[in-house]
Amino acid sequence: MDLQEIRGKLDEIDAQLVRLLEERLALSAEVAEYKIGTGKPVLDRAREEQKIAAVRGLAHTEYAKNAAAEMMTQLMTVGRRLQYGIMQEHGQSGDTGFTMVEGLKRENVRVVYQGVEGAYSHGAALQYFGDGADVCHVKTWDEAMCAVESGEADYAVIPIENSSAGTVSDNYDLLIAHDNVIAAETFLPVSHALLGLPGAKSEDIRTVYSHPQALMQCSPYLNAHREWRQISVENTAVAAKKVVADGDKTQAAVASEVAGKLYGLSVLAPQINYNKENTTRFLILAREKVYCRGAGKISLCFELPHKSGSLYNMLGNFIFNDVNMVMIESRPIPERNWEYRFFVDIEGNLSQPNIQNALRSIKEEAANMRILGNY
Repeated sequence: MDLQEIRGKLDEIDAQLVRLLEERLALSAEVAEYKIGTGKPVLDRAREEQKIAAVRGLAHTEYAKNAAAEMMTQLMTVGRRLQYGIMQEHGQSGDTGFTMVEGLKRENVRVVYQGVEGAYSHGAALQYFGDGADVCHVKTWDEAMCAVESGEADYAVIPIENSSAGTVSDNYDLLIAHDNVIAAETFLPVSHALLGLPGAKSEDIRTVYSHPQALMQCSPYLNAHREWRQISVENTAVAAKKVVADGDKTQAAVASEVAGKLYGLSVLAPQINYNKENTTRFLILAREKVYCRGAGKISLCFELPHKSGSLYNMLGNFIFNDVNMVMIESRPIPERNWEYRFFVDIEGNLSQPNIQNALRSIKEEAANMRILGNY
């Protein structure tokens, strides 16, 4: 056969495949109706494994066996998504555990952040809540999480990612360790200044203190002064406090100008970070599982079976339900070597049917799926 004849044969087979697919989907719909009546779950892993093994046995070459297994996997995935949609139409969307509210209370609330006054987390708290909140600090991010979880504080403000330095990976782990939810987010532009004692000049400086990320973000400027020793400390505001406490004109801190004003330091050089668009994203964490009516982003996490194609199939639930994924991050699961927990941000609101369908699909098919917040 020439190429056109081969293509003609392929077209005939494709038409048969589509007809058979539609017949299969119609039967999947009947299965959904049966499961609605009996309360059986959509996913039956034992049945799917039997089907995959059966179709492998029908093929004659190893390549065809693998191709048949992959085809059957995708057919059953498509069938499950159809069944979830039918269940959604019958009002079986599943309870997310979240309650819709009109807005978050921002006045007369207690807000905690990690660090000391003048830290960027402090600035983020003031930016979001304003002057009407009782804002206080703790030593660690974990303490901030605990304060919200125990009810000691209404909200915690923690950094989760920076536009130039990347994610704050430890805080992803803390989101799992504590039973708090993301209620909102705020973006704080980062503008680092070189701060020194009143009367000090740049040529006096010999030692510069700051948080490791701040030092990295200002590396072109700092590295141009080879005579300066760079020392990492807990955060930028701690660096500013140290310079004040030591009273040594040869010391400087890399911190915000707000911290400089707060601690009485002079600006030796403004905005020394090389990325002038540098921004940090902060999460606002609460204890109550609520989301605002106009919320447009959902954060969730899930674990997957350690097998080929599991992430591909899971993300297909977003595609099938026309849900846009805006971020994915993975973190190793400490107690299980070479297995990972995935953190995903998607666009949408928990009240939307397509979102409910996608989340129900993931919840049934993944291990330990958790909605971290809708904000």
